[in-house]
Amino acid sequence: MPVGTFEQYHERLLKMRPNIYVGGKVIDRSSPLIDSGLYVMRQTFDCAHDERYREFCTATSHLTGETINRFTHIHQTEDDLLKKQKMTKLLSHRVGGCIQRCMGIDALNALSVVTYEMDQALGTTYNENFLKYLAWCQEHDIVANCAQTDVKGDRMKRPSEQADPDMYLRIVETRPDGIIVRGAKSCNSSAPYVDEIIVTPTRFMGPSDKDYAVSFAIPADWEGVKLAALPGVRHKRNYIDAPIAHVGDMESLTIFDDVFVPNDRIFMNGHADPRQTPYAGFLALMFAHFHRHSYTGCKPATSEVLASMSALVAEYNGIEKQSHVKGKLAHIIGIAEVVFACGIASAIKGQKSPSGTYIPDEILTNAGRKLAGEEIYNENKILADLAGGLIATIPMEAEYYSDEVGELLNKYIMRNPNISAENVHRCFRMIEDQMLSEFGGGMIVAGLHGGGSPVMEEVAMMSRYPLEELKGIAKYLAGIEPEIPVFDRQYVTPRKMLEKFAKYTK
Repeated sequence: MPVGTFEQYHERLLKMRPNIYVGGKVIDRSSPLIDSGLYVMRQTFDCAHDERYREFCTATSHLTGETINRFTHIHQTEDDLLKKQKMTKLLSHRVGGCIQRCMGIDALNALSVVTYEMDQALGTTYNENFLKYLAWCQEHDIVANCAQTDVKGDRMKRPSEQADPDMYLRIVETRPDGIIVRGAKSCNSSAPYVDEIIVTPTRFMGPSDKDYAVSFAIPADWEGVKLAALPGVRHKRNYIDAPIAHVGDMESLTIFDDVFVPNDRIFMNGHADPRQTPYAGFLALMFAHFHRHSYTGCKPATSEVLASMSALVAEYNGIEKQSHVKGKLAHIIGIAEVVFACGIASAIKGQKSPSGTYIPDEILTNAGRKLAGEEIYNENKILADLAGGLIATIPMEAEYYSDEVGELLNKYIMRNPNISAENVHRCFRMIEDQMLSEFGGGMIVAGLHGGGSPVMEEVAMMSRYPLEELKGIAKYLAGIEPEIPVFDRQYVTPRKMLEKFAKYTK
């Protein structure tokens, strides 16, 4: 069934071989350490069968015409981009932040564009590989992530210049039946509980970097793949259960220890064909671009979650009518609205690529993601300010239910007599989880760096923005030029970069 169930997905995970390394042990997918990540993934399946969410969480496959999970869909229209953004926002509300499955849909869409363009220019057949892989992903509602970020070694040196050549994932051998790859990918979110890991390059590659121009997809338990994992968990609760307490993730430093990849799962191989090398940067940028558009859905959701928590704790603290409180809430809400609006505008101003995939506008997408990243710490500061220091000093949950001090703790947590001690406790425990748990702290950092730090959005924006044309307005106003230009910038996508390396592909 193309729209799968959580139970089908979980059954697949339980059949995987143990290759997750945590705390000096090797664990499999039955470990309770991944339960919090599974809770998040469950939302992406259950909501696809929920009438309230079905419009956004399902789509019609352009390959088969069947109804599929939108997380396996290739955007064909502006409406597809808008519904993906809305789906991401609504599901992110349910988990208080990252829905974790966006990497898969963003990698698939990037590959749909790049493999087609490469085949058209070079006569390769990688798009055929991709379409077969896509059909399989849609048929089984496969959960995938994207392994893009290399460990990078010396940041001032290119991949081929590193003292250790394995600091970027590379092809060490091309065989008649496939390739052997070696290296590692860091910041590989959810790798321990996905079906598939899709590998893409992390940067632009020069001619000497041809061995690093590689893309492929393999099962997460494939021979030679080792997941050095970091569980992201909330504080364990025993008395006041709540949805936020079940949310977490597991990050991975994913090691590819001389891994064999069969030909039908390869989407780029610069080692065998150096002409493909420039397309590594194209794929890296295209994935980042689609992923940043997803952030215009999840980051407004995160802002709205923080605004919701801030409004609730302000009410419980009895300060909700103060003007400074309203101003702080307005700031968070304003950021959420502007970032979401950037995503809408970039979809409306998007373009259809030759492959048929619809690509959002690059400048608007990066503007929204940049603003979201720059504001994440400020939004959390507002929440901490309105909540007060209790979120960092609240006694352990069990003490509120102990015979010795429970009654007294519930007495002294009271504020408004119309709000029960339990609800006040729940509110502060929620904010403690949001900001002070291992997972909560990690998500604040992820809000800054995920999908690219704000400086990367600046680079992407300014590499496309027509600054010289913009100066024409000032030249007219200053009297330097006699005519004012009609400035209405051209809307662009990462496909524009193809012009820069056309000479390498002839």
